[in-house]
Amino acid sequence: MSDTNSSPLSGKLVIALEQAVAAPFCSSRLADAGARVIKVERKGAGDFARAYDSAANGESAYFTWLNRGKESIALDIKSEEDQAILLEMLETADVFIQNLLPGALKKLGLDSATLRQKFPRLVTCDITGYGEDGPMQNAKAYDLLVQCESGLASVTGTPDGPGRVGVSVCDIATGMTAHAGICEALIARDQTGKGRGVSVAMFDVMADWMAVPLLYHDYLGKPTPRVGLNHTVICPYGAYKCRDGQLVVIAVQHSGEWVRFCELILGDSNLATDPRFHDNTSRLHHKQELEILINAVFSSHDRAEMLKRLDAAGIAFGAVNDVASLSSHPQLDRSSVATPSGEINVPTPPIRRSGVETSLGPCPALDADGEAIRAEFAPRTQEGPRT
Repeated sequence: MSDTNSSPLSGKLVIALEQAVAAPFCSSRLADAGARVIKVERKGAGDFARAYDSAANGESAYFTWLNRGKESIALDIKSEEDQAILLEMLETADVFIQNLLPGALKKLGLDSATLRQKFPRLVTCDITGYGEDGPMQNAKAYDLLVQCESGLASVTGTPDGPGRVGVSVCDIATGMTAHAGICEALIARDQTGKGRGVSVAMFDVMADWMAVPLLYHDYLGKPTPRVGLNHTVICPYGAYKCRDGQLVVIAVQHSGEWVRFCELILGDSNLATDPRFHDNTSRLHHKQELEILINAVFSSHDRAEMLKRLDAAGIAFGAVNDVASLSSHPQLDRSSVATPSGEINVPTPPIRRSGVETSLGPCPALDADGEAIRAEFAPRTQEGPRT
């Protein structure tokens, strides 16, 4: 951020012993808000997301997206010397985030409960796949695995088969949830003077996001069908092909929209009161008949013309774009991030703060700040608080 004094987390120190996507997503948003984030990486290899790809000017697209504005130090936390540096950092830290395998830090005396005993004001956040108890606590939990295990893939895709959400939705959702939990804990610390532990499991996050299909199953005994670019319980709400082969998604959610849709798009105001279509439940029961009428209209217009008609009628719509269309989309705002291989452009963070201009910090090379951080947090030779 250009004006750090206006940044909500200015002055906060976050130590992130992290890798992959979920925890780095969380800490990157804390950095966006002005926190100083020190990323602790493995000596020699670093965060394995550095090697996911080389799409962003030779750097990993995943890594550059999620590690802007952070400092990097490479530590071997099993060594006494490096562990001492980590503890010195944690003594003055506000937040500690980690997403190592369950139990890995407890063997070293660096688990969250032990750290909060040593540093009572510290907020800790443990990110896991399946939590710290239960039969799957030790299972590996990569994004696609959790999409499948949580049932998300069963409601995603087409009638022909389940599908993967095309981005790392479980990781991202978990990072978002962890970010919210940490911010809540920091507010609570302002009130009580004490830090607290926050734990977030990927499976729990996706189970929460799956609440509606789960409730339909548990209380109605109804499965949630895979319907591709359509809605399961609202009609019409889905994608329709135009004359030029391009797709448009429309959403008619209340009676006023339905009346306008019939009159101004379908060209037959009598359809609004037709017993087959007069309310959403009736439209669902007669969906095939309605689809014939809608497809006849859409297939007679090119997409650009259809979008203008929908806009003029006040009907909610969206073009079904590909990534190339997103790249040139007039609504897309970009910000630059410096990397060891040069600048890249990423989507501007979605949180816009009044009076604060968005300016993203650089993405660090492995151990780029190691020497300076080691000097700053060198273990003291005598007791006493670090100033």
